[in-house]
Amino acid sequence: MRTIRYRWLAATAVVFGIAGWLVNSWATRNGYPAPVLNLTALITLAFIVGFTLFLGLRVRRWRDGNREKQLDPIAAARTLVLAQATAYAGALLLGWHGGIFLDQVSLWEMRPNHAPTWASLAMSAGGIIMIATGLVVERFCKLPPEDKNGSENNMPDDGGDYA
Repeated sequence: MRTIRYRWLAATAVVFGIAGWLVNSWATRNGYPAPVLNLTALITLAFIVGFTLFLGLRVRRWRDGNREKQLDPIAAARTLVLAQATAYAGALLLGWHGGIFLDQVSLWEMRPNHAPTWASLAMSAGGIIMIATGLVVERFCKLPPEDKNGSENNMPDDGGDYA
């Protein structure tokens, strides 16, 4: 499995940032509310981040030598996939709500209600935390170079082996 490509994360954030900005501009011109998630969505984000960290710490403990209990390779692979999905979902949230935030800030003086601006800023911060969590947990799943089961393989390196 390949590691997360930082360019793809950045491209996801930029594309969804432009989309969020365009949709919010259209909604503002037509009298619709800003398309932001409610602040209660931060509870869900916190649960996702916590669960991803919990599973990642289990893999890291096994990787660092605490091998009293056998690690299920399928569970480790699922943890890696969850970490990567968390990072990409965070990039999407950061981009979408960052674009909305930029559009809302330009309307700060004209609007009496600043709740969408603060909500988009909070969701952007949640996206940054999700990206960071995904990248950290992905690193937890990476095997150290000396731990390749003692065999020298002549396979091309695709960015590292995972637990």
